[in-house]
Amino acid sequence: MTQQTERAGLRIAPELVRFIEADALPDSGLEAERFWQGLADIYGRFAPENERLLARRDELQQRIDQWHGEAEHEAPFGPDYHAFLKDIGYLVEEPAPFTIAPTHVDAEIAELAGPQLVVPVLNARFLLNAANARWGSLYDALYGTDALGDLPAGADYDPQRGARVISWAKQFLDNAVPLKSGSWTDFAGGTPELADPTQLVGRRDGNWLLRHHGLHIEVVIDDTHPIGRNDPAHIADIELEAALSTIVDLEDSVAAVDGADKQASYANWLGLMKGDLEAVFDKGGRTITRRLEADRIYNTPDGGTLTLHGRSLLLVRNVGHLMRTPAITMPDGQHGFEGILDAVVTSLIASHDLKHEGAIHNSRTGSIYIVKPKMHGPEEAAFTNRLFDAVEDLLDLPRHTIKVGVMDEERRTSANLAACIAEVKDRIFFINTGFLDRTGDEIHTSMQAGPMVPKGEMKNTPWIKAYEDRNVQIGLACGFRGKAQIGKGMWAAPDRMADMLEQKSGHPMSGANTAWVPSPTAAVLHATHYHQINVSERQEERAHEAIASLEDLLTVPLATGRNFAPDDITRELDNNAQGILGYVVRWVDQGIGCSKVPDINDIGLMEDRATLRISAQSLGNWLLHGICTEADVDAALLRMAAKVDAQNANDPSYRPMAEAPQDSLAFQAARALVMEAAEQPNGYTEPLLHRFRAEVKARRQQPA
Repeated sequence: MTQQTERAGLRIAPELVRFIEADALPDSGLEAERFWQGLADIYGRFAPENERLLARRDELQQRIDQWHGEAEHEAPFGPDYHAFLKDIGYLVEEPAPFTIAPTHVDAEIAELAGPQLVVPVLNARFLLNAANARWGSLYDALYGTDALGDLPAGADYDPQRGARVISWAKQFLDNAVPLKSGSWTDFAGGTPELADPTQLVGRRDGNWLLRHHGLHIEVVIDDTHPIGRNDPAHIADIELEAALSTIVDLEDSVAAVDGADKQASYANWLGLMKGDLEAVFDKGGRTITRRLEADRIYNTPDGGTLTLHGRSLLLVRNVGHLMRTPAITMPDGQHGFEGILDAVVTSLIASHDLKHEGAIHNSRTGSIYIVKPKMHGPEEAAFTNRLFDAVEDLLDLPRHTIKVGVMDEERRTSANLAACIAEVKDRIFFINTGFLDRTGDEIHTSMQAGPMVPKGEMKNTPWIKAYEDRNVQIGLACGFRGKAQIGKGMWAAPDRMADMLEQKSGHPMSGANTAWVPSPTAAVLHATHYHQINVSERQEERAHEAIASLEDLLTVPLATGRNFAPDDITRELDNNAQGILGYVVRWVDQGIGCSKVPDINDIGLMEDRATLRISAQSLGNWLLHGICTEADVDAALLRMAAKVDAQNANDPSYRPMAEAPQDSLAFQAARALVMEAAEQPNGYTEPLLHRFRAEVKARRQQPA
């Protein structure tokens, strides 16, 4: 084990100490001694409470397990179940009506509606791609994907396909920014006369800047471009304002298990906040250096200038309350809670954005945006609020500079959502549903109640519709319109853009003013939905709805009275086992926390720990209730290990599992996630993943 460095009674990974003292603290206005003492004081104050909150989770789970196990309760569980949940404090009283009151919130959060990216913090190239995805080419997004229903046939430009792209894009312009007469298809150049002249808001290098639903469209004019020279108006491209915001993720999409991993994470976040992050890589035999894009400056019709953000507004997702990190050791010898470390260090780093005077800025209003995942109920939200108070005091920041995004992805949070929001009402900037994590917690909370429906049927159960509706309805009732984001989850299939174009319009139609997409290209295509749908109007319409039933939300998705056919059981086992192994093998062996993983049908899906949680809990539940046996699970894991090996055959760094599963730590981790599913805290996968990944790293550091 690496010798740790002592600071203010804490023992800290030396690489983290060096980073904070040499990189993060300079120009922050905070001296090292005060920082370390402040960190120690925050740990001394908040670590015991953090521990009590986790104990409370365990206590509630034990009480619920006991309730399901002690007596015969007929599903769907009725008033006695709800009374029991209130009696143990799982359900709390609804707060009196209130309105959230965050201040200094950037327009990307408070006023605009558009796509949101989530990107792993450990990959600098991906980070820069995501940050620069504020703008993207509609022509490229349509041409290079299956958005039109098929893929390009070869490497050379196909004029017929190009014509289809241009036709689609100009029809989009006709709908979003119609001309006073005629179609954009026939537009022959000059100043476009729009049906609504106020939509023409600027010019840049001969290009036209248009605005619709608050979002910008830049029509690129270039008579020397291969496309532009053949266009009647010399339109070479149509660029859309796309990813308005991006979550820089330290949580579910990264594999960070020690001090070195944390230091690398924080270093990339610092590069973004200082504006100097670079990624150098080889592409087609050329060395490419990628940096953050500059702002865009336009001349306005009245003779002034208009400056638009060239980058996504960057938010940072900290880890939740559960995990401890070996990057920091407390005076009592225990590892420090990772979420506390993240709160202090990511805020310290983001404070550089508030202080520096360079050309690259993130927040224009002086706010720091932290997404806080996996909180359970209002008492944990209140804890986060007090923790952020303490961090602001340490960093000499005005109260509520640090904003919080509440991930509505745990059952106790969704059942008490208004009460959770009330605890952070002066700093909240977003709520967001997460189907996969929420389903994993749904299964684990009611693990003892009986076998659950198969994973693929979960979206057809009553609690899901109530969950998605309540997220919007409660957010609107608490005053989110014009002040904060209501978000929806990820489109997981980055290669299926035609399906996304057809289906993901449902998110803005729901009244959500943001939704997650898996790539910059997907952000461009999803942006078209926010031109089709006026989210502000949809929110006004939905604000008059009654809030969906709590009883529906608490309906446990049991497969009551159902006899599964052997083939159906095998199919479900294989599907879940393949998904678990395909993700875990990269996490444990290669430290890849998020990537496009082929599913059992070889369709690439963007996977992170949320996918793993639902799959492991699904199999663990069936195993517990005798739908399958341990031998059935082992057989499925072995079958699917061979399939996953074949899917990764072209990866030179891949370590096969099937031939010697007993020697593969990745295979053993996948098996443990299923066999020990019922015992994992709230069904989380982090404890086991971290343990096996740390063992892989330790083995590689041992002398040969």
